[in-house]
Amino acid sequence: MLPVSVPFGTLSDGRESQLLLLSNASGMTVALTDIGASIVSVRVPNAQGDLVDVALGYLGARGYEEGSTCFGTTVGRIANRTANGRFTLEGREYVMAQNEGENNLHSGPDMWSIRLWDVAERSDGRVVFELDSPDGDQGLPGSVTMRVVYELTDDNQLVLTYEGTASAATPMSITNHSYWNLNGHAAKGVLEHTISVDAQKYLPTDATGIPLGTISSVKGTPLDVCEPTPLTSILSELPGGIDHNYCLENDGKLAHAVRLVGTRSGIALDVSTDAPGIQVYMSGMLNPMVGKDGATYERFCSVALEAQQWPDAIHHSDWPSPVFGPERPYKQTTVFAFSAE
Repeated sequence: MLPVSVPFGTLSDGRESQLLLLSNASGMTVALTDIGASIVSVRVPNAQGDLVDVALGYLGARGYEEGSTCFGTTVGRIANRTANGRFTLEGREYVMAQNEGENNLHSGPDMWSIRLWDVAERSDGRVVFELDSPDGDQGLPGSVTMRVVYELTDDNQLVLTYEGTASAATPMSITNHSYWNLNGHAAKGVLEHTISVDAQKYLPTDATGIPLGTISSVKGTPLDVCEPTPLTSILSELPGGIDHNYCLENDGKLAHAVRLVGTRSGIALDVSTDAPGIQVYMSGMLNPMVGKDGATYERFCSVALEAQQWPDAIHHSDWPSPVFGPERPYKQTTVFAFSAE
């Protein structure tokens, strides 16, 4: 079915945004917006067959333009944190904004997540967004044309593909920053959910979220969720919850990474990706706010599952390289597969 487009509101500069609606034969629906090439809602059947919106979101266009939480947005050119907001590449130092203490977060403050993307294609169950990022954008070298493809399948899979080519060597790490609550986006907490991550190793961080440079085993730590684990059990040892990168061993091929289950709704989310890492964030730093439908969001109300390059990898030559360019185009696929137990 061809995506339906409806007005989503006016931005501060007078430009109009739109909401694009995907649906499938199973009754699942996904709403996208051209602001940040973002996911606004994901309605999936629960165990009783009722549709539940499991994605947190802002209310209207201005929420996406002005919000800093990145609900459902496409984050780039570098997702996650860059130490000191600077790095050296091919003998030249590049300086980014320090928008989180002394570090840079998500290439902000002028993030891709608050920009109006072009709708390049619309076809059955598919929307393609496109953004041109010029040389020097966010303090980074080379120009990039990035395409984000959303495809909704009849078996309730939402497939995200990122494709981009840079004119010069530049670091890139693109992710979708959806926050999930499988009991419903307005449900008050996510701690009843169970999670399992297919990873034996993770990146320890300092107090600011910057990796220490070591790769550690999850065994014996609160981050050991190789088997299904209630999120609430993690808080006794890790009061702020998980906000760490798990190191995936997929050899750059699409493979299962995470399973999240809402114990009240019976809805399960399986995430597969070909990215080298996935940041699991239990929304432990989320400030109380009002989102779409008047819902109140607060700490531990959701989980973000951000498939991406390893954070701050530009400073670690022995980690999977985050540098892409004319000879190495950027391509990454992540699949959000929903089911009901």
